[in-house]
Amino acid sequence: MHDDGPTLDAPTRAALELAHGVLSAARRVTVLTGAGISTDSGIPDFRGPNGVWTRDPDAEKYSSIDHYLADPELRVRAWRFRMENPAWTAVPNDGHHALVELERSGRLQLLATQNIDGLHVAAGSDPELVVEVHGTIRGAKCTSCGWRGEMGPVMDRVRAGDPDPPCLVCGGVLKSATVFFGEHLDPIDVERAFDAASDTDVMLCIGTSLAVYPIAQMVPLALRGGARLVIVNAEPTPYDEAGVAVHAPISEVLPRLVS
Repeated sequence: MHDDGPTLDAPTRAALELAHGVLSAARRVTVLTGAGISTDSGIPDFRGPNGVWTRDPDAEKYSSIDHYLADPELRVRAWRFRMENPAWTAVPNDGHHALVELERSGRLQLLATQNIDGLHVAAGSDPELVVEVHGTIRGAKCTSCGWRGEMGPVMDRVRAGDPDPPCLVCGGVLKSATVFFGEHLDPIDVERAFDAASDTDVMLCIGTSLAVYPIAQMVPLALRGGARLVIVNAEPTPYDEAGVAVHAPISEVLPRLVS
């Protein structure tokens, strides 16, 4: 493990060394990432001290399918909010790039992410190995006819003066291709994530509280299959005692962990 990173306290350093040993011995690694891996790219999490919903509780309604469909004025605010999303200008950080290196080592089975920012693919991760379980802000979809397409042209319509652009195919309500509250996750995505977790040497969880289900179920599935668990997160999680937990800045320690 390269030691040219930040100075860590002794317990964190010991945990990082142990985690590095666990990961180095693995032939198959399954990864789950959450908002914490993207905060160093300037994308705030949702529920943290400076989270999007903490600062603006109303913003949570923008991701509720019932509120979104029922309230045209809320949709207008949601489209403005979407245009200001920092994901449009964010660039991948060293944590994202570290997972590309892990993939290049030939040991990455699957990268499941709860993030909608598209930064894993932007960093160079193979889209075939990335499962965006909560969808992506970079796509748009119609809630009526099911049309899907790129978000860019829809955003262009908003900038041109259409505050709530309807579907050009059927006139229905458009939304981002993200999973809203009240919507179901794609069962194929969930099955891929669960299958990878059930048959892996190491389950590597990064920047996620492991409190959002059903995707957090990947951890008990992995443990049941005999996998080792490595967690890299700023805050403690419910599964820390079941594996090796490293509580340190993700973009700083992840490159050291996968080196």
